[in-house]
Amino acid sequence: MVMVMLVAGSCQTTAEKYDYSNWEVFGGTKDAARYSSLSQINKENVGKLQVAWTYHTKDSTATSQIQCQPIVVDGVLYGTSPQVNVFALEAVSGRLRWRFNPFEMLGGQNSWAGTNRGVTYWEEGEDRRLFFAASHYLIALDADSGRPVQGFGDQGKVDLRRDLDTDLEEFLLVGNTPGIIYQDKLILGMRLSEGLDAAPGHIRAYNVKTGKREWIFHTIPHPGELGHETWEEEYLPYMGAANNWAGMSLDEERGIVYVPTGSASYDFWGGYRHGENLFANSLIALDAATGERIWHFQAVHHDIWDRDFPANPNLVRLNKDGKWIDAVAQTSKQGYLYVFDRVTGDPVWPIEEKPVPESQLPGDKSWPTQPHPTLPEPYMRMVFNDKEILNLTPEWEEDIRSKLENVKYGDMWLPPSHEHGIVLFPGMDGGAEWGGSSFDPETQTMYINANQIPWVIKMSENPKTAELGEGIYVNFCANCHGIDRKGNPPAFPALVNIAESYNKVDLEVVIKNGRGAMPAFAHIPEDQRKVLVDFLMGNTDAEKKELSGGLQRLKPQYVMEGYSRLLTEDGYPGINPPWGTLTAMDMNTGKIKWQSVLGELEELTAKGISPTGTENYGGPVSTAGGLVFIAATKDQKIRAFDKDTGEILWEHELPASGFATPAVYEVGGRQFVVIAAGGGKGTPSADAYVAFALPQE
Repeated sequence: MVMVMLVAGSCQTTAEKYDYSNWEVFGGTKDAARYSSLSQINKENVGKLQVAWTYHTKDSTATSQIQCQPIVVDGVLYGTSPQVNVFALEAVSGRLRWRFNPFEMLGGQNSWAGTNRGVTYWEEGEDRRLFFAASHYLIALDADSGRPVQGFGDQGKVDLRRDLDTDLEEFLLVGNTPGIIYQDKLILGMRLSEGLDAAPGHIRAYNVKTGKREWIFHTIPHPGELGHETWEEEYLPYMGAANNWAGMSLDEERGIVYVPTGSASYDFWGGYRHGENLFANSLIALDAATGERIWHFQAVHHDIWDRDFPANPNLVRLNKDGKWIDAVAQTSKQGYLYVFDRVTGDPVWPIEEKPVPESQLPGDKSWPTQPHPTLPEPYMRMVFNDKEILNLTPEWEEDIRSKLENVKYGDMWLPPSHEHGIVLFPGMDGGAEWGGSSFDPETQTMYINANQIPWVIKMSENPKTAELGEGIYVNFCANCHGIDRKGNPPAFPALVNIAESYNKVDLEVVIKNGRGAMPAFAHIPEDQRKVLVDFLMGNTDAEKKELSGGLQRLKPQYVMEGYSRLLTEDGYPGINPPWGTLTAMDMNTGKIKWQSVLGELEELTAKGISPTGTENYGGPVSTAGGLVFIAATKDQKIRAFDKDTGEILWEHELPASGFATPAVYEVGGRQFVVIAAGGGKGTPSADAYVAFALPQE
């Protein structure tokens, strides 16, 4: 990556920074700035933007998504389709150069595509490669031809289930977010199960030429390693997750990679993992050459709220009290922004440990305190209380209050309970989410979009019939589809009458191979899958058998009844607006510059209700032209905000919601903004990449 120098006397003195005119990495540059120094498109002319080209992947389904942020190298745009086909386009025209279907290579094996956020590029001389994951395989392609690199791993692929330093090798595992390159190493995380069948979420580096594992960092420490004492030793060999699914950032000059991790499993009851549980819910600074820990910070001790770190951090340079600091800024689901000195890990502003309510779930021992940053200011509301209950109409208020019977709220750290529900706010999808944030290095301003949606958590005792279909269903399926199998449509369909839509054979295929956003459960032993199918099909007379133990050696004593937003009957969030926001944070002071509503529901505007914002997935990009580009909203639009004031200067309707982060690039002297518009998440799905540019003269 090219490095350039700022001239003396500029806002950052002579500090080095990346060349922000290119977009060759997930996040734009390895510091994850999501910033472009291009200024051809600016405040004065952004209103003239028009569609330059559209590429249709032609493989979307009724529930598919495109979460990919494409990269552009030497005039070629590389991206992924809803079914994780990798393609190369002429970045100036959208014309297809080549396309690669990984599941033809894999023979249809474990054909669940899941979600994918892009590819990683590497070159050395004439050797130009792309890396991405499909199912549980890491695949290397020749960037010019789209063919697998035969000398990488096993004819172009590496099985990510292997080399995890564990006795087990059958897991739900996929690399959903691009890895990051340091020298000849590809450093990679992975998405895992949310249950006690999860693999350990260790961080690994692979040789970009051979596919050989170069190093591993155990996010769930082995005996003798730092952090081992923060777990229960008896159950530690069976613990999983604490994984990096959100991506990483790299200080290439210092050789430090910054890795955010998620919660350990099981997410909502931690009876087998008493203790703080390092290195779950942590930001870890690792030596990129060796994988050795340099420093770490844990944002949630003994997480029982599923508060993963949701996006790769931004490497920022800020001026605090007249002193320049190279820092790393990590967003969170809980609405806090944590900022540390990149080298030492010292907080830039104090972080205080404060007491939180104690869990009453039998068998669990919650941690008595949690960290609270004094600055920066939270970028969203932190408490759901009576004043926040949706009251735009009396009917909506009555509806929401009826849903809050036997539900406690008013504290973001209320622990889940088997005696009553709790409102989780900030919710399971943030606060911040996986789209990431943008940092403008010229003004030291960070732009963060957030969901302001309350969720409800209810816990139930796990059925004792764990060897029967009900127990298998609860352990593998209930988080998404609910204890009662009524689901949480449209994201999680009901399974109550599944026999009306599937026969036994087809249903078992879907469970094994996955479909759309549903992951593959090929790791469930075959005999357990068949009993599960019998249960779902209503065959209560199925013969009781002695089943294999399989992967799930432990069963949680209490389980969450299902992912559930607090919504009115007609689907509106149960909190007063705004429901989606975009915030400009002054990173020199830790204070908010402005906050704007993000998204609009036209049916409410037509009723005289001011724009409410919407749930949003995907991130912003700021530019030297004075703009912040962001799609992300459920109203199927991409917008340009004035980065200094938060005013909307331009918006354009997309073929579907753009649940992704834009990329900004220049080819042939013309600047483009491209967004993947794949929809999903309860909105209509599509298959489009749409590029915008100013009219050619």
